[in-house]
Amino acid sequence: MAQAVLGAAGLHLDDLNKLRVLEPALGQQTAQLREECRAFLDKIAEFQKIVGSLIELVDRLAKAAESEKMKAIGARNLLKSIAKQREAQEQQLQALIAEKKVQLERCDFIEERNGQILV
Repeated sequence: MAQAVLGAAGLHLDDLNKLRVLEPALGQQTAQLREECRAFLDKIAEFQKIVGSLIELVDRLAKAAESEKMKAIGARNLLKSIAKQREAQEQQLQALIAEKKVQLERCDFIEERNGQILV
């Protein structure tokens, strides 16, 4: 009967006969929920650590990939530069060959002229 009077007033007795505001079943559910929340928070913290290490790893790989990309671009530009230098050198040599041919023709012409004058 005392429990009924206390229950009507919103008070309850637990297993240890302590006076509680919540019903014992609600108190037990609250304690269980608290434990589940702690376990959930622990799992979230572990997940954050894993994600943090994954992000660090991805950042390192991205930096390494960017570095290799820059090296490849530099090598490609160097090859283009070398090809242009060879083309320029080839053009210079072609011009030199043409100049030497003109000189040879002049020499041949002078020789023929001298040969005709002497005859």
